Amino acid sequence: MQASVAIQVLPQVKTTEEVLRVVDSVIDYIKSTGFSYYVGPFETTIEGSYEELMEVVKNCQLIAVKEGAPSVISYVKIFFNPDGGVLTIEEKISKHNQ
Repeated sequence: MQASVAIQVLPQVKTTEEVLRVVDSVIDYIKSTGFSYYVGPFETTIEGSYEELMEVVKNCQLIAVKEGAPSVISYVKIFFNPDGGVLTIEEKISKHNQ
Protein backbone atom coordinates (compact mmCIF):
# COMPACT_ATOMS: atom_id res chain seq x y z
CA MET A 1 0.00 0.00 0.00
CA GLN A 2 1.39 3.36 -1.05
CA ALA A 3 -1.28 5.76 0.12
CA SER A 4 -4.09 6.57 2.48
CA VAL A 5 -6.69 9.17 1.50
CA ALA A 6 -9.36 10.78 3.64
CA ILE A 7 -12.14 12.50 1.71
CA GLN A 8 -15.05 14.60 2.87
CA VAL A 9 -17.57 15.35 0.12
CA LEU A 10 -19.90 18.30 0.69
CA PRO A 11 -22.53 18.47 -2.04
CA GLN A 12 -23.93 21.97 -2.41
CA VAL A 13 -27.63 21.06 -2.22
CA LYS A 14 -30.53 22.63 -0.37
CA THR A 15 -31.70 20.08 2.20
CA THR A 16 -30.16 17.71 4.71
CA GLU A 17 -32.00 14.86 3.02
CA GLU A 18 -30.34 15.72 -0.30
CA VAL A 19 -26.92 15.91 1.36
CA LEU A 20 -27.38 12.47 2.90
CA ARG A 21 -28.64 10.96 -0.35
CA VAL A 22 -25.72 12.29 -2.39
CA VAL A 23 -23.11 11.38 0.24
CA ASP A 24 -24.61 7.88 0.54
CA SER A 25 -24.17 7.45 -3.23
CA VAL A 26 -20.54 8.52 -2.97
CA ILE A 27 -19.94 6.09 -0.10
CA ASP A 28 -21.66 3.30 -2.07
CA TYR A 29 -19.20 4.00 -4.90
CA ILE A 30 -16.23 3.86 -2.51
CA LYS A 31 -17.49 0.54 -1.15
CA SER A 32 -17.75 -0.83 -4.71
CA THR A 33 -14.07 -0.11 -5.47
CA GLY A 34 -12.84 -3.04 -3.40
CA PHE A 35 -10.39 -0.87 -1.48
CA SER A 36 -10.16 -1.05 2.28
CA TYR A 37 -12.12 1.90 3.70
CA TYR A 38 -13.50 3.33 6.92
CA VAL A 39 -16.54 5.61 7.06
CA GLY A 40 -16.33 8.17 9.87
CA PRO A 41 -18.76 10.90 10.85
CA PHE A 42 -16.93 13.59 8.82
CA GLU A 43 -14.87 11.75 6.21
CA THR A 44 -14.14 8.40 4.65
CA THR A 45 -10.62 6.97 4.65
CA ILE A 46 -9.47 4.72 1.81
CA GLU A 47 -6.26 2.72 1.37
CA GLY A 48 -4.54 1.64 -1.83
CA SER A 49 -2.18 2.71 -4.57
CA TYR A 50 -1.74 6.43 -5.10
CA GLU A 51 -2.83 6.48 -8.74
CA GLU A 52 -5.96 4.42 -8.11
CA LEU A 53 -6.96 6.50 -5.11
CA MET A 54 -6.62 9.72 -7.10
CA GLU A 55 -9.07 8.22 -9.61
CA VAL A 56 -11.46 7.43 -6.74
CA VAL A 57 -11.20 11.03 -5.47
CA LYS A 58 -11.99 12.34 -8.96
CA ASN A 59 -14.95 9.98 -9.33
CA CYS A 60 -16.40 11.02 -5.97
CA GLN A 61 -16.86 14.52 -7.37
CA LEU A 62 -18.43 13.25 -10.57
CA ILE A 63 -20.83 10.97 -8.72
CA ALA A 64 -21.99 13.81 -6.46
CA VAL A 65 -22.77 15.95 -9.52
CA LYS A 66 -24.45 13.02 -11.29
CA GLU A 67 -26.65 12.61 -8.20
CA GLY A 68 -27.88 16.19 -8.51
CA ALA A 69 -25.40 18.40 -6.68
CA PRO A 70 -24.84 21.50 -8.83
CA SER A 71 -21.39 21.83 -7.23
CA VAL A 72 -19.26 20.01 -4.70
CA ILE A 73 -16.72 21.04 -2.09
CA SER A 74 -14.33 18.28 -1.02
CA TYR A 75 -11.63 18.18 1.58
CA VAL A 76 -8.96 15.61 0.83
CA LYS A 77 -6.04 14.49 2.99
CA ILE A 78 -3.37 12.31 1.39
CA PHE A 79 -0.56 10.34 2.97
CA PHE A 80 1.73 9.02 0.24
CA ASN A 81 4.86 6.91 0.53
CA PRO A 82 6.06 5.53 -2.83
CA ASP A 83 8.04 2.84 -1.01
CA GLY A 84 5.00 1.63 0.95
CA GLY A 85 4.93 1.40 4.71
CA VAL A 86 1.77 3.45 5.20
CA LEU A 87 0.00 2.61 8.46
CA THR A 88 -3.29 0.83 7.83
CA ILE A 89 -6.67 2.01 9.03
CA GLU A 90 -6.72 -0.92 11.44
CA GLU A 91 -3.33 -0.01 12.90
CA LYS A 92 -4.46 3.57 13.40
CA ILE A 93 -7.84 3.05 15.05
CA SER A 94 -8.29 -0.50 16.40
CA LYS A 95 -7.02 0.35 19.87
CA HIS A 96 -9.59 3.14 20.13
CA ASN A 97 -12.69 1.15 19.17
CA GLN A 98 -14.57 -1.12 21.53
